[in-house]
Amino acid sequence: MDTLSYKTISANQKTANKEWILIDAENQVLGRLASITAKFLRGKYKTNFTPHADAGDYVIIVNADKIRLTGDKWEQKEYVRHTGYPGGQRITSAKEMMAKKPTAMVEKAVKGMLPKNKLGSQLFRNMHVYAGAEHNHEAQKPKQINLNSIK
Repeated sequence: MDTLSYKTISANQKTANKEWILIDAENQVLGRLASITAKFLRGKYKTNFTPHADAGDYVIIVNADKIRLTGDKWEQKEYVRHTGYPGGQRITSAKEMMAKKPTAMVEKAVKGMLPKNKLGSQLFRNMHVYAGAEHNHEAQKPKQINLNSIK
């Protein structure tokens, strides 16, 4: 066997074949939905995965207002932010967040699973979250993904 004939393939912006993926979030647990979405955004399901390049897919998530949380997380889970002023810590429960902006819970969960650098910021821009079943990306012909069949 000639080991010198093998080449390590490193994906870059030009060689990455990016696809559009449609994920239906109805009755999906938030954390599992976010981890699978983050893997698609990074491109970890592809054979030419490169850690330092944006070779992942574009992801469209619909029905973000119909996600599930396990246990008592609707009342107990807290989202903490700070205004920047002294004593400016603001705490929002998951139920309040869902009532105010349903897409924010999915966006925060996925963003927390992406790298904390410029690459993570770029990957986050490849995700589009919609509260309802309609989206405006029909022209890209997204491929429907069944999350229950993915490990």
